[in-house]
Amino acid sequence: MDRLEILGLPLDPVGMEAALKRIEGFLKANTTHQVVTLNPEIAVRAQEDKALKEAIREAELITPDGVGILWAVKRLRGVALRERVTGVDLTLALLERFPGIRVYLLGGKPGVAERAAAEAKRLGAEVVGFHHGYFQEETTIVEEIREKAPDLLLVGMGEKQEVFIHRHKARLGAKVAIGVGGTLDVLAGEAKRPPVWAQRLGLEWLLRVGLDPKRWKRAPRLFRFAYMVLRETR
Repeated sequence: MDRLEILGLPLDPVGMEAALKRIEGFLKANTTHQVVTLNPEIAVRAQEDKALKEAIREAELITPDGVGILWAVKRLRGVALRERVTGVDLTLALLERFPGIRVYLLGGKPGVAERAAAEAKRLGAEVVGFHHGYFQEETTIVEEIREKAPDLLLVGMGEKQEVFIHRHKARLGAKVAIGVGGTLDVLAGEAKRPPVWAQRLGLEWLLRVGLDPKRWKRAPRLFRFAYMVLRETR
């Protein structure tokens, strides 16, 4: 299926298997391919953040991350997507699909990336490097990643991750770079995923926001996303 557009942003209508096949092709190339897992919060921020919008529009793969995106695609484009492709699910699927894949992990508080790297190694990846997300000088980090030349670069730097990848895309030397949000925290054991029933019902985001006061300030973006979709529908 051809690429769709919602709220001025591109979206590839792929499920997990299709996303994995696309990335398998990326892994055979010699240039860096950016993957964005698009969720409602990112979609709202991109309306005012030109750098983020450009990063999304120039990404080689944009997957539907979140039930809000599935709902928006159905309402705005009449297309019923069957599943979400979230950052954590995609990461785990890649580690399972490609044993020995060379991975660099970037992000999280000091110590998180190191523990996440140990878990990635346990899951079968070859970890070529890791670094926390609290750094000021980007050039040194980019040079280190380029030197390691990973197959897969996992960037968990919150709101900065997509723009960071896009800004340095030509110099990263990675075959695939994905902004994975809190995935490193999950791998490191810092954060637990909601119960399977919540994941299946697509309520993962609701539990995360409801149970973590630090996320409460982000909730208005979810309501704004719904408003934007309903307004465009009218």
